[in-house]
Amino acid sequence: MTVTTILQGIWAFSAVALIVLVLLHSPKGDGIGAIGGQAQLFSSTKSAENTLNRVTWALVVIFLGLTVVLSAGWLN
Repeated sequence: MTVTTILQGIWAFSAVALIVLVLLHSPKGDGIGAIGGQAQLFSSTKSAENTLNRVTWALVVIFLGLTVVLSAGWLN
């Protein structure tokens, strides 16, 4: 496997994960709690929203960074 292939795999995973996380966001502030009841993983809904926002932004940075690197052809 080459570095380009590995980065393309990470890029594809981040794209799918980003789609899922964006769909988890609730416009009314319900967040994860609206999907299957109150989330047991988090201590409060506010904490769940903050975590969801941080993970989403991290995936956005990874996805856009890899998009620039892979499309520019800097690895060839």
